[in-house]
Amino acid sequence: MREARDSISLATISALGLTQIIGYGTLYYSFSILAPGMAKDLGITLEQVFGVFSISLFVGGLSAPAIGKQMDRIGAATVLTVGSVFGTLTLALCAWSPSVAVFALAIVLLEISSGMVQYQAAFAALVEIEPKTASRIITYLTLIGGFASTIFWPISAALMGYLSWREIYLVFAALNLLVCMPLHFWMMRKGRAAKADGAIRERERVIGAIPPEGRRGAMIVVSAAFALLGFTLASILAHMVPMLGNLGLGGAAVVIGSLFGPAQVLSRLINMVFGTRLSPPVLAVIAAALMVIGILILGLSGSWLPGAVAFAICLGLGSGINSIAQGSLPLYLFGSDGYGAITGKMAAARLAMGAAAPFVFAMAMSQFGIGLSLFATAALGTVGTAAFVSVAMTTKRSLVAAG
Repeated sequence: MREARDSISLATISALGLTQIIGYGTLYYSFSILAPGMAKDLGITLEQVFGVFSISLFVGGLSAPAIGKQMDRIGAATVLTVGSVFGTLTLALCAWSPSVAVFALAIVLLEISSGMVQYQAAFAALVEIEPKTASRIITYLTLIGGFASTIFWPISAALMGYLSWREIYLVFAALNLLVCMPLHFWMMRKGRAAKADGAIRERERVIGAIPPEGRRGAMIVVSAAFALLGFTLASILAHMVPMLGNLGLGGAAVVIGSLFGPAQVLSRLINMVFGTRLSPPVLAVIAAALMVIGILILGLSGSWLPGAVAFAICLGLGSGINSIAQGSLPLYLFGSDGYGAITGKMAAARLAMGAAAPFVFAMAMSQFGIGLSLFATAALGTVGTAAFVSVAMTTKRSLVAAG
């Protein structure tokens, strides 16, 4: 029985890993590569394109709590399946868009579909399957998903040499429809079949480390910390390759940017080996600190190639662990009951804060230069790091008191 469950888990993790690579690669990471072509084709400035992207992130944040509630109500696999179809349609709408208004609407809808198919929904699906081991399984999933930027930044850049951004989005729509949707549908059917056969055993609930009376305050602090780090990371990722090019790194910018993905994978491999020794709050602190350090290195080193490489690696290491923390920390602090709704609220705060990041960072670079913009972003990340430190200390006190 145990071997059967393990094989099913491996199949589920593999399926979700592939869909996360495609989901993040087509709906998020490719945007910064395709944005200049979008601006030229639509007759608007690059800042305006990122302004539309920022609005879409904000709307996506507003939709996250509702999506989270639907995961608890109808199941995360069902939301993933619907999201794949929705993502396909919105990519096609974006590719067809005959005007800036239709383009803006399509990008907004694209971000809503992202919330239905990316980590928030995938983590909820894993918690539904096995609450007690979900934190470990989330690490495996993010290990696979970490290849999204490594695969899709170079693919998007290469395709720009042969196809227009509209044609590329049609290719991406086909990937979501022909690969992601069937895999999500398979997960949904498998879950429903198991329920119908009575094969699903009663899962053990996870009880949160924070007592009920302290959860409201902890929820606010954790949400704020993830929001600040989300702003920091979104600022950099949305402009990473073009920014490195503008610093004078030329053709090496894409190669350096591609180090971000392997660094994410490396951090998750390290976490698989040593992560059991560290609590999710401590992992969140480490993730935030690594991202801040990476940004500071780039701000100080400028066009120096080793500094840029160190920046990409540190940012990737921090982002990799941060993705794990986004799934494991809420489970650790607040338990498995209502996990979808809890992570939906956190995603709302993170996306709402990060909504302005691409536009604000683009404006900051044009007005104050890349260096000063990087230091300001690092300062925000430092505040988020301090918030995670406070959560780690509070949790430790609560566990000591309970013990």
